[in-house]
Amino acid sequence: MLQQYRPLDGSRIAVPDSVLGIEMADDCTRFNLRIAGTGIAPAGKVFGVTLPKVIGQTAASGDKLALCLGPDEWQLMAPLDERDRIEAAFAALYAKVPHSLVDISHREVGIVVEGSAAAVALCSACPLDLDEMPVGAATRTIFDKAQIVLIRQGRDSFRIEVWQSFADHVWGILQAAGREITLEI
Repeated sequence: MLQQYRPLDGSRIAVPDSVLGIEMADDCTRFNLRIAGTGIAPAGKVFGVTLPKVIGQTAASGDKLALCLGPDEWQLMAPLDERDRIEAAFAALYAKVPHSLVDISHREVGIVVEGSAAAVALCSACPLDLDEMPVGAATRTIFDKAQIVLIRQGRDSFRIEVWQSFADHVWGILQAAGREITLEI
């Protein structure tokens, strides 16, 4: 039986004056979907969100989120209790629309970085120009040496999706960035 190891559950980094807050995101079901162009619309219907067709765009409906990460690749996120329904719906779709749907829920964790200094904290180890990243965008990038998916949820709100094996490393860098912001270094 697979045992989940989530050492950062309940962890929080807070900088005085609420300029930066970093905490673990609520856990969710995550899937990696690979599908050809003709299957995008049916897959979106099955998932319950119209899948974005432009790399870097996101689409949401209720608690579900779809991120377009490549020309034929999406990351799908939904509440934990939706996992079995989503798997069954895509299994039924497979007969008409071949695709690859892989449950990656156990592999990743989410970290929410919010506040007016959120972009500053992320820029400590991320090469992207976050001023150019629009709200509602998502991209695969790196944070120091860890591959992440970065989602801009709001002007001062980001979500990092990172493999659990790199979560402590990413958390430590964010913690150091928070200390530097507190000390105004």
